[in-house]
Amino acid sequence: MGSRSIILKKHVEFAYIAGFLDGDGSIMLQIKKRSDARIGWRFMCTICFYQDSRHEKPLYWIRKKLNIGYISKRNDRITELRINGYNQCEKIMKSLYPYIRFKKPQAEAFLRAAHLLKRKQAGALTSTEKQRLIKYMMKIQSCNYQSSGKRSAAQYKKMIGLTP
Repeated sequence: MGSRSIILKKHVEFAYIAGFLDGDGSIMLQIKKRSDARIGWRFMCTICFYQDSRHEKPLYWIRKKLNIGYISKRNDRITELRINGYNQCEKIMKSLYPYIRFKKPQAEAFLRAAHLLKRKQAGALTSTEKQRLIKYMMKIQSCNYQSSGKRSAAQYKKMIGLTP
């Protein structure tokens, strides 16, 4: 009976964390320019949780439960828990996915992208794979809140050398 209650507790914790992500989190797939990278850019997977700094304790609890990530306080009195990396983000997203309600389309695109990215280095991606990743980025971006700093698919393609 003891192991059953541990499994149930784990499911409840993942459900809570997924709900937190649905409400106060972000699922991001980005292309970052990198001067230290041979190809000059890299893809980046990030899961981020946000909370007013006066109520940041749940972020520490989530970090402890997931056993990964770093917490930082921003100048706007928001504290964030940020998790990066294809393998780590894919593992966490797979655990949270069954419980995600509102960000299901982003989570699905994110999982597909992370799966592809963890298998190949950015420089070894084919044109078709790069286009697929941009499609996933645009899906995630279209479901997220709009900001003036968002790039278009054409801009992303140009960044990674898919256009002449």
